[in-house]
Amino acid sequence: MSAPLDFETVVRRYHRDLYHFAFGLAGNEADASDLMQETFYIWAKKSGQLRDSASAKRWLFTTLHREFLQTLRRRNRFQEYELDEVCTELPEVSSDVADRLDGRTVLELLSRLEERYRAPLALYYMEDYSYLEIGALLDIPLGTVQSRIARGKAQLLGMLTSNVKEATKEARHD
Repeated sequence: MSAPLDFETVVRRYHRDLYHFAFGLAGNEADASDLMQETFYIWAKKSGQLRDSASAKRWLFTTLHREFLQTLRRRNRFQEYELDEVCTELPEVSSDVADRLDGRTVLELLSRLEERYRAPLALYYMEDYSYLEIGALLDIPLGTVQSRIARGKAQLLGMLTSNVKEATKEARHD
């Protein structure tokens, strides 16, 4: 069993190799950087659990690979589409209805969300905190922050869509 490694030493020693691995998996700089950040974040939280610091490199590569697979699963569950591809599926919204759905409406709908979804959404969209900062503020893991923001957005979108449909019906009756 070897002596524990401090965070800076680990980053200095493995950053380059880990980045190349992440870039090879992700295929682009932004996603590779995200994978690196998440991997080192996990290292910062859990490195004390590693019994043999000689296994640090293997642990980092395994963690990065697991994060990559988790990212793929998340992308498959919550697919992103170009607006042009799905515009026919979106509800018709007249300009007067859009005017009714102002910030006050969004805040009111946000207040209806469960606290576990409301707090991360508000911190991310209204206070411009990063996922890592939100995790630290709320004392929850990064993956949980990401999950709660995604689920909160989905619930908020559902409520907004219902509001749009109701407002459209009201506008037709006026």
